Amino acid sequence: MLQNSVVMVAIILSINIVYVSFFTIRMILTLKGQRYLAAAISSVEVVIYVVGLGLVLDNLDQIQNLIAYAVGYALGVLVGMKIEEKLALGYITVNVISNEWEKPFTKLLREKGYGVTSWMAYGMEGDRLAMQILTPRKYEESLYKLIKEIDPKAFIIAYEPKTIYGGFWVKSVRKGRLGQ
Repeated sequence: MLQNSVVMVAIILSINIVYVSFFTIRMILTLKGQRYLAAAISSVEVVIYVVGLGLVLDNLDQIQNLIAYAVGYALGVLVGMKIEEKLALGYITVNVISNEWEKPFTKLLREKGYGVTSWMAYGMEGDRLAMQILTPRKYEESLYKLIKEIDPKAFIIAYEPKTIYGGFWVKSVRKGRLGQ
């Protein structure tokens, strides 16, 4: 079966897509501090890697196998990124500055389950409402949509916090309150 070059190319391509997808997920889990899950995935990943590389090295005279390996690697990066996007692991912190300080901005966000800390700030053109909002990444896009509905001109900056301690909000997210 492996003598057929088309089948060999398809196998090498598939193996590398799976390998690199696992690699991408493992790296993300490692960065998110999920070391045991990352270690378990790395065990599977290395077996897939050795099999795929072995097929290419055993057939170095076949250029199409090397090309399939390289293309599979590139496609694996894309597939891995797409999987991570769907998993949306972790949290983001969104800083919002709005000149709509008279609107019940924070109330509307809190009613949707978002944790909001707000304060009045003074910008170049006067009073502003400044807010810091913590949310799971899977709700990131719906948060942006809600902010833009309330204030289409809001200034938004988002980043991923490395560590989160304390607060009431994390407990309510775990209970599934957000996104209802």
